[in-house]
Amino acid sequence: MTTPSPLNSPAARRRVAVSAEDLVTVELPDRGVPAVARPTVPTVGLAAWMRDSKPRVQDILNERGAVLFRGFAIRKPVDFQAVVREWSPALLNYTYGSTPRRSTVEGVYTSTDYPADQTILQHNEMAYARVWPRYLWFYCETAATAGGATPLADNRRISERLDPALVESFAARGVRYVRNYGSGLGVTWQQAFETEDPNEVEEFCRAWEIDFAWQEPDRLWTSQRCQAVAEHPDTGVDLWFNQAHLFHTSALPADVRASMLDLDPGQLPRQAYYGDGEPIEDSTLDEVRAALEAEIVREPWERGDVLLIDNMLVSHGRDPFEGSRRVLVAMTDEHDGRIGATR
Repeated sequence: MTTPSPLNSPAARRRVAVSAEDLVTVELPDRGVPAVARPTVPTVGLAAWMRDSKPRVQDILNERGAVLFRGFAIRKPVDFQAVVREWSPALLNYTYGSTPRRSTVEGVYTSTDYPADQTILQHNEMAYARVWPRYLWFYCETAATAGGATPLADNRRISERLDPALVESFAARGVRYVRNYGSGLGVTWQQAFETEDPNEVEEFCRAWEIDFAWQEPDRLWTSQRCQAVAEHPDTGVDLWFNQAHLFHTSALPADVRASMLDLDPGQLPRQAYYGDGEPIEDSTLDEVRAALEAEIVREPWERGDVLLIDNMLVSHGRDPFEGSRRVLVAMTDEHDGRIGATR
């Protein structure tokens, strides 16, 4: 009887090395975002694959702006954290945030804790600052029974949709964000700066070139002029990159906006102006919101999904939802818009 060669045995075949490309397929949809990556066999570990495939993923991000990893065994926050750390060991904190969030494991936060019936408009994370995370990571621990998608929109398409004169004006003037903490509306300065120490707040503001003034022991005013358009560090494309449409009172529901009419403009929880301090017209920001809405792409969440976004190329939001929904977020690779470098 012929003895089978050890090289042809099932055990030997399982030991044969395959490339990272063979382990994961990437689908590129017709309309931009996101690319969808799936394992070809259920045993593929996303963290290990990410470690070996970062250049490939970076190329896809530069082209598509976002990658959805679906079908991998990501079951809990620490699994998600391990994937993110293979891309960048240093996960960023949410200091100087504008919405309420809760930390889970180190460097991983809940996505914005807003009521389920509310829509979160499209935005680029921390585009109201001069320093922001280059990459955003989302993990779906629990998918809503209905709704709850994280809409995506390609900033390159948005920039093309907007009137060139509008973009040119904003690029020259910038956007000024004014915030009042401690008014009883919005986040407190303790939440935003992740500290109880006013000295740490002042140190942060000086480092980030934010004007500030204490109005009362627990009330803080800040003002900062930031970019309206930013150059992408890899592609060199100029992108619409700000949150004027979100900070401005024209973004508020009509009833909420009406309730603020009696407030002095300087006491609003937050407001956006042109960089020179002049008011931004409601109609101008309606045009911006319309451009964002026109480019939205939705993909319903599935449990275990991981979504990686280039925060400069793609904006995100949140749809209202029914049932339980738990989507976590991490941020990596701090980008300093003042010098145009990611570190």
